[in-house]
Amino acid sequence: MIELNGTTLAYDDLGDGSSVVLLHAGIADRRMWRHQVAVLAQRHRVLSLDLRGYGDSELSEQSFAHHDDVVGLLDALGIERAALVGCSFGGAVAIDTTLAHPDRVTALALFGSAVSGYQWSDEANELWENLIGEVDDGDFDAAAAAEVRFWVVGPGRQPADVDPALRELAQEMDRRALAAEAALGNVEVRELDPPAIERLADIKVPVLVGAGAADVPDISRLADTIAAQVPGAVRLPDVPDAGHLLPLERPTPVNDALLNFLP
Repeated sequence: MIELNGTTLAYDDLGDGSSVVLLHAGIADRRMWRHQVAVLAQRHRVLSLDLRGYGDSELSEQSFAHHDDVVGLLDALGIERAALVGCSFGGAVAIDTTLAHPDRVTALALFGSAVSGYQWSDEANELWENLIGEVDDGDFDAAAAAEVRFWVVGPGRQPADVDPALRELAQEMDRRALAAEAALGNVEVRELDPPAIERLADIKVPVLVGAGAADVPDISRLADTIAAQVPGAVRLPDVPDAGHLLPLERPTPVNDALLNFLP
């Protein structure tokens, strides 16, 4: 735990070498990196952070920006620069951090990444309506089950196709994440302005981007967009039979890619 910008943030710190920060999906917390931490720590100093309000991190009443919190963690630990690895919302935070603080980031690895300012397609909204329908946002159990069905299982698979232990962990993490997002609605969260979707070409560090083949189609398209607009970005093939929490569901190809990519 560390006191940072008016609140306490939770993180794990393992290994030695060049620094790597792992940023979790919006439906998860730092536990989603359980298969990456020990592997990467053989070569790197690995920091897995619970973003403010998520997991074991607290939420203060004052305004903040997630991308500033990432750099605040580096400052508090005396780390000049780090590679950022993000999944989904964590990928969006990683991109925003790179654009807001370009001198602090050495590389970006993005899996199933969101991008700030991106507008979800009508197809994605229709997929949700057809697969899930109406959900009571105040019922965190029902909402978490719906989000796991949509994101973790994916529109092209059935729940029985996915490891039950993975679905159980994902649903438990998402219940906490939904509570965090409800609380975050009462706090001013400063966004990157202009948003990253308009500025991808400004990223100057090495970028690796991938997605799960069973994820929502918008995610694969976003990976294509990042790869097309970021100079020199490397687009990995979509990983077969993998949904939105790609590093948790299919760790071997993710770990191999990271070990080959990270400086």
